[in-house]
Amino acid sequence: MATKNISITEGAYRRLASLRRGDESFSKIINRITQARDIMQFAGILSKSSADAMEGHIERQRIRHNKNLKDRIARLGEEMN
Repeated sequence: MATKNISITEGAYRRLASLRRGDESFSKIINRITQARDIMQFAGILSKSSADAMEGHIERQRIRHNKNLKDRIARLGEEMN
């Protein structure tokens, strides 16, 4: 297997080392934390109340964003006339 040497800061090294499981190599740590994840592994991670709160926040942000977008479009339309 080919290898590559990389330089990382002391802080990055410490954070990476803190993720070590047993005698796991740094290559194995990097492979583990960068692997593709199945979205379904996160199903059920939030409580119902947390999920409801997050959903409400997202909806409020979406409403605010859409209002700001409509206002901006209206201002641009006025400026073009």
